[in-house]
Order: sequence, then C-alpha cells, then structure tokens
Amino acid sequence: MNVETGIPALDTALVWGGAVSLLAGLLTVSWRAVRAALRLGRKLNHFMDDWAGEEARPGVPARPGVIARLSSLEERQSRVEHALHPNGGDSLRDAVDLVNRRLSRLCPDCDDPGAAPELEE
Repeated sequence: MNVETGIPALDTALVWGGAVSLLAGLLTVSWRAVRAALRLGRKLNHFMDDWAGEEARPGVPARPGVIARLSSLEERQSRVEHALHPNGGDSLRDAVDLVNRRLSRLCPDCDDPGAAPELEE
C-alpha cells in the first residue's frame, strides 16, 4: 500500500516524524528499564550492606550484620532461659519459689498459693 499525500516535502516530514517518534519511544522505554535496574541495584546494595554489616566511618558508628545480630540474640536468649530454671539461688525461678515458700508459711490455710484470699465484708 503506497500512501502519499502528493506533496514530497510533507511526505518526507511525515516519514521523519514517524522515525523520530519511534526513536523517542524506544529511548523512553530503555531509559525506564535502566532506571528500574539502577533502583533495584541500589536496593540490593543496601540489603547486602545490612546483611554483612558496615564498618565504622567518621561520624557513623559501625553496624553489625545479620549473622552477628542473630548470634547476639541467641546469647541473650540463653541468658534469659538460664534465669527461668532453678540453679541454686540466682535465677528468677529460684526467687519465685522462695516467695511461694514464704507465702505458704505466712498463709498456711491457703491450699492454692495462686488463689486470691477471700475478703470478709
């Protein structure tokens, strides 16, 4: 199909206009793809910095990585878990048991140490 307007200058301008529009569209699509790739790369870089941690630099303290944070959490959890089991007087469990023994001596008629005493009206 050969469509022409009959005016050679107008036909040339339309062909060049179509070519420029096509080129501008391709450049726009490629720019958006490059920009999206750069954003993704930046986010991936931030993730890797958070994962591995960062050394201290002037004005900014060091940040430990994920593995260091997890090991720190595990260490704190083991200390908390240690306090929940009787160990001879230093644990929270030993303190609660001591309070229960003292309470049972102060209130011998109370069968259930967890039950609240009944108040007389």
